[in-house]
Amino acid sequence: MDTFVIVGGGLAGAKAAEALREQGFDGRVVLVGAEEHLPYERPPLSKDYLAGKAELDSIFVHTAQWYAAQRIELRLGTEVISIDRAAHEVELADGSRLSYTKLLLATGSSPRTLPVAGADAAHYLRTVDDSTEIRQLISDQTSLVVIGAGWIGLEVTAIARQAGARVTVLEFAELPLLRVLGPELGQVFASLHAEHGVDLRFGVRTEEIVTVDGLVTGVRLGDGTLIEASAVVVGIGATPNTSLAEACGLDVSDGILVDAALRTSDPDIFAVGDIANAVHPTLGRRIRVEHWANALNQPATAATAMLGSDASYDELPYFYTDQYDLGMEYLGYVEPDGYDRVVFRGDVSAREFIAFWLSSDGRVLAGMNVNVWDVTEPIKALIRSGRSVDPNRLADQTIPLDQL
Repeated sequence: MDTFVIVGGGLAGAKAAEALREQGFDGRVVLVGAEEHLPYERPPLSKDYLAGKAELDSIFVHTAQWYAAQRIELRLGTEVISIDRAAHEVELADGSRLSYTKLLLATGSSPRTLPVAGADAAHYLRTVDDSTEIRQLISDQTSLVVIGAGWIGLEVTAIARQAGARVTVLEFAELPLLRVLGPELGQVFASLHAEHGVDLRFGVRTEEIVTVDGLVTGVRLGDGTLIEASAVVVGIGATPNTSLAEACGLDVSDGILVDAALRTSDPDIFAVGDIANAVHPTLGRRIRVEHWANALNQPATAATAMLGSDASYDELPYFYTDQYDLGMEYLGYVEPDGYDRVVFRGDVSAREFIAFWLSSDGRVLAGMNVNVWDVTEPIKALIRSGRSVDPNRLADQTIPLDQL
């Protein structure tokens, strides 16, 4: 009997197991996850679960009964420590070995740690246990310092402020989300948080997290400034978990290199989610995106390829956020400084608009709708068309998007 092994107990791993069964695979499926929890979705960890609006059971991808009914073997609280490609085996932390016909890596990423004195007293948000701890801090109306003004940092900040906590955000760059959205949209999020009473400190460097008897009392900046705090949350990015792939000799460069079918340099090993640096047919380049949509959608493509059929993953990168009264969706992919201009359609001051990132020849590279809904399909169509668009027409709300 063929055995397909999935390494990684998150959303991507669960969706891969689901896709294999849906596509008719009747062999053995083993899902190995390092955490004790059933596979779960991560967006609620910085959104509804963190805010206390969702309970633990709501974040799980499937129930334990579902895995049993689908004959998916769960090995939770179990770590894979090596891959023997020649023998087609993975070695587990207890010394046992598990044979595979095909192997799928869905090991996700880990938070980057802050390399300063006292950093071991900070909180990082990656797992449900992390979120539970930070939720308790927020419910205590902590005086919180958030280091890093990326998506995680800003979502934690918004929830903490809405719960009544005092929040200071420290960011090395001059604006939040600068590398992701550029200065035009970074300013939108800076204004949003300033209006909600967040103390924003840009262009600063953290020198030390100050503790007394193991408890946080403040954060010292590079210029000597001391900011009082009773807790610190660090969100300065993530690193793909590629050590297994590197150790067994797979091609790795900013993630595991995979083709459009999500196949690695070994034809019997595939990779999805945060770790997959994949050839994207529509964009004509490799991309690696650390967002929920890849973990949700890539596994079905990988499953098709693992079962021997032609497959190609060409979904456009997608992510979303909810902060205070701002909800947004983003589609597409733009490198920092990889666009010519941003065109706004709507009322930016009221935070009801669509932003488009354009190339120098007028092609739409990405689009972000802010408090404007049901427009993702026409935005996708504009990006996929590869056509140049008149910026004036793009900004004109009297012209329907699907007529541009």
